[in-house]
Amino acid sequence: MLKKIFDYIDNHFSETVADLIRLCSQPGISAQGIGVEESARLVTAMLQESGIATQVLLPPGGNCPLVYGELAGDSPNTLLFYNHYDVQPPEPLELWTSPPFEPALYNGHLRARGAADNKGNIIARLAAIKALLAIKGSLPVTIKFCIEGDEEIGSPHLAAFVREHRPLLRADGCLWEGAGVNWQGQPTLVLGLKGILYVELEAQGASRDVHSSLATIVPNPAWQLVWALNTLKDPQDNILIEGFYDDVRPPTSAEVDAARSLPSEEAELQQSLGLNRFVNGLTGTALTLHHLFQPTVNICGLYAGYIGEGSKTVLPAVAKAKLDFRLVPQQRPEDILSKLRRHLDKHGFTDIALSQAVEGEEPARTPLDAPLVQMVKEAARQVYPMEPVIFPTMVASGPMACFTQTLGIPTVGIGVEYPDCRMHAPDENIRLADLALGVKHLAALMERLGRS
Repeated sequence: MLKKIFDYIDNHFSETVADLIRLCSQPGISAQGIGVEESARLVTAMLQESGIATQVLLPPGGNCPLVYGELAGDSPNTLLFYNHYDVQPPEPLELWTSPPFEPALYNGHLRARGAADNKGNIIARLAAIKALLAIKGSLPVTIKFCIEGDEEIGSPHLAAFVREHRPLLRADGCLWEGAGVNWQGQPTLVLGLKGILYVELEAQGASRDVHSSLATIVPNPAWQLVWALNTLKDPQDNILIEGFYDDVRPPTSAEVDAARSLPSEEAELQQSLGLNRFVNGLTGTALTLHHLFQPTVNICGLYAGYIGEGSKTVLPAVAKAKLDFRLVPQQRPEDILSKLRRHLDKHGFTDIALSQAVEGEEPARTPLDAPLVQMVKEAARQVYPMEPVIFPTMVASGPMACFTQTLGIPTVGIGVEYPDCRMHAPDENIRLADLALGVKHLAALMERLGRS
């Protein structure tokens, strides 16, 4: 039966690519409020075309519609798909080889904003469902879709939505919105995400920009901000906020073992990023463990004064910094925000305004021994030519805790991405071969869940 399903996927793959082109042609930029409602309508239509009953719901306090879909299966098992239809802003446009919302096929790839994050994964799931329905006439498991529209701005309303709709979203397991293959081509299973706190710092000086000759007597908010930032971390990458590490839960021995077994991708990553070393010269297992299990503070952006070409001797009136903190289990965004405020005050920076740019997200982990993990792994072995690898956690963030904690269901990330897919960057793309394999993996998994 599985061979027939795989043959159907291969024989109808041009339709899958056409569906992806259709979806990627529609902008849906939550950060800019562009095309969000149109994207929700298109996703709803595409689910309905696959026979999936849909509802378009507005999360409490939100402006971006959430698309819910459901189709009953033959077994009592239920699988929830989490996805998002919104995408990152495409700028800078001049760095794209082709326009971001005019999908381009080239050398076995498809280039478009959203191709990898996250529209390729939406289409893969729909294609797997279409294949199962065409060959079997029904699904082996009940499937549910939760496709939100503001993931790229931190999913500020999803937690409230999930709390309010627990019965609607009830399932035995959840497939997360993305993963893919590593540099070697092995399929990756992702069992967790780091949490995130995104904040903005602002230092105020004079009521307006002034001539830089007044630097002898007029306070410069850019210096004040630099001095404040310098208190947050030492040269060895240790975060100096008092109590920052207090609630960190060390990884379990099983998680450490899983991390140690991951293949090294240092050389490929260094080459891709044009680097000759990583932070603190980390290499090997120490690099992997630090990368997966340590929290971070990162400066995302700085602004002060004149930053155009040429010179302008100005003393700025305001200086701003955007920071993100990536958090590990037991750390909470609201607690870190309070500790950051106390830290700044203690070091004499009471004048620096601190605001939380978006609602924070909690870290999440699914246990390595969860039955869903083994089923996803076995299904991958039926499809991919290489052994799957398991990441106890991703280094990125997302609202996974809404599902692992609020709903209490195991959650595993699989997908159609590859390391050079350029998510969030110009020339975002996926490889069509990865898309085909991802569709087959999903079909094999649903078949396996239907028999369990």
